[in-house]
Amino acid sequence: MRWSVVTEDAGLQALPSLRRKTNNVARALCTPDKGVTHTPTERAAFISARRTSAEVGKPPPHLQMRTLLFGAWVVFYVSVLLAARRMWTGKYVRSPLARAALMVTNTEFTGHEVQEWYRCCPEMLGETVRPLFVQSQLDTDTQAFLQRSVEKSGWLFTQLYHSLVSTIFSPVVSRTSINGFLGRGSMFVFSRDQFQRLLQIDPAWEGERLLDLGAGDGGVTDVMGSHFREVYATEVSPPMKWQLQRKNYRLLEIDEWQSTGFQYDLISCLNLLDRCDEPLKLLQDIKEALVPGSGRLILAVVLPFQPYVETGGKWFRPKEQLQVKGKTWEEQVTNLTDDVFQKIGFEVEAVTRLPYLCEGDMNQDYYVLDDAVFVLRPQE
Repeated sequence: MRWSVVTEDAGLQALPSLRRKTNNVARALCTPDKGVTHTPTERAAFISARRTSAEVGKPPPHLQMRTLLFGAWVVFYVSVLLAARRMWTGKYVRSPLARAALMVTNTEFTGHEVQEWYRCCPEMLGETVRPLFVQSQLDTDTQAFLQRSVEKSGWLFTQLYHSLVSTIFSPVVSRTSINGFLGRGSMFVFSRDQFQRLLQIDPAWEGERLLDLGAGDGGVTDVMGSHFREVYATEVSPPMKWQLQRKNYRLLEIDEWQSTGFQYDLISCLNLLDRCDEPLKLLQDIKEALVPGSGRLILAVVLPFQPYVETGGKWFRPKEQLQVKGKTWEEQVTNLTDDVFQKIGFEVEAVTRLPYLCEGDMNQDYYVLDDAVFVLRPQE
């Protein structure tokens, strides 16, 4: 063993000497001498020596090819993302439907599209829910969230990193977990003022216990939590759980909150009804966990109602089908009030129309869905 090491060291020491001799031969053969004629054998030796000298220290051809391919792929990937962002701004979109799904690029966030987020035709609501509708509008907290989303979408290298990670892991990991890992994709449902107005409470009001089901990164929990002495939350995604723990919220498992024996002054179920396997059972469990008489449920539902469940990056139909009838926002709100909530034992105290906002990416500054936000109380 010792001999082989010595032999290898000696060979490495002799390598510079061999390279010098090879270069000397190449220079001698390359320098033209008057009256000297090289034979074909000598010229062949020169060509071989020159190739040997040039290839010393050069990476293998297959490694060079891989490097070139990787570089070309990176350039192509960045070009596609930049082109997509340019194409999918409101200026280039021709379809009215696609235009309605895109962000507003004006940093003042005014105009017809923003007004549509809050528009409701009360005469199209049913008689029972019509007097309960609360008209909302764009406020300073909502504008601040939109402004932050616009700024983040302009962070080119951050967005490239987020896009690459999402592309790699989306087939096996849920989008919620990817967003939690990356610290992106924050949601906005309502502002502090909108929350207080819906519940008809003043800024100094304080309750005992809040439970936020499917709390995500806790952004909306922060809005509600300042009014309660104890704040509990549930979440499926491990990265989102870490973020909730960092905010010192008390975490409950999704299959244990019903059996803790606690009763809550307020339970929030925000945009969860269309993402769970058993929505009707969930509503029944919530009703039983509320403080009798004073307990309230604040419920946000994306309309039109299109339920599915995400598991491991794949989408499935829920086990329990909740049928919501109607074509317009007003018709579906009426159907939920009369045919779903009343049958379970809830009465509507207030309802409003709000945009369900999410931080964007390289394609859009932010994403918008239509929300109906209800305040419900158990029937006596």
